[in-house]
Amino acid sequence: MATTAIDGVLFLVFLFAIFVGTVVLQIYLSRKDSKWLGLLLPLITFGFSLIAVIGMAAYVEIGPLTMSQFIDGELVTTIISGSGSREAIPGAIAGVFYTFLLMNIPTAILLVIYRATRSKRNRLREVEKMSLQDLE
Repeated sequence: MATTAIDGVLFLVFLFAIFVGTVVLQIYLSRKDSKWLGLLLPLITFGFSLIAVIGMAAYVEIGPLTMSQFIDGELVTTIISGSGSREAIPGAIAGVFYTFLLMNIPTAILLVIYRATRSKRNRLREVEKMSLQDLE
């Protein structure tokens, strides 16, 4: 029982280290001269979200909502609502949209870091240009 708690804590420390490492890498890439390097990690996370949504949409079975249970040793399936796929489409679309939003939270965080780092970098460049013009 105690090893499970230790394993959980170690897993959380590992996830935190990955998060911090990703943020540090995003700041490092955003400070580079090429603006495309800073967009690399957000593009990767966006790609993962698209893969998740496409995978989810590919395996969603749109059909009637059923409930299966064992009654007297036999599996009995009961249709709860809908007789066809029309009733299940809004739920499937909502699930895909919800998954897309959740999977893009890291993308949004990385883009905020990129924007903040690039704007600070651009501001410093403008100040440097102005000081060079003042020296002339």
